[in-house]
Amino acid sequence: MTDISIPQPIASFIETVNRHDEEGFLNAFTPSGEVDDWGRVFLGRDAIKGWSDKEFIGAKGTMTPERVFEENGEVVVIADWRSNHANGLSRFAFRSEGDLLTKMTIREG
Repeated sequence: MTDISIPQPIASFIETVNRHDEEGFLNAFTPSGEVDDWGRVFLGRDAIKGWSDKEFIGAKGTMTPERVFEENGEVVVIADWRSNHANGLSRFAFRSEGDLLTKMTIREG
């Protein structure tokens, strides 16, 4: 990861993703956590795992943050995403509750 300052729990989440740690990735979300990947919404651990197995952790994805800022109560990370499924600059917006993520939204960076 770069020397960009990323708040917790987002920084730990990115490190977990880059290690391809499926269990850590899933445990980063609240039980009712949500992933919104370009409008496709995955609610809860089972749905997130099904999506991730093909398109995120299972695709050996890595995030290289380029910019971080806060917007509308979310931490936004613009990152270079590289995986076996998709590649390119992406916008990851995170909502958290304590040490857990409640939502991750992915859009074009």
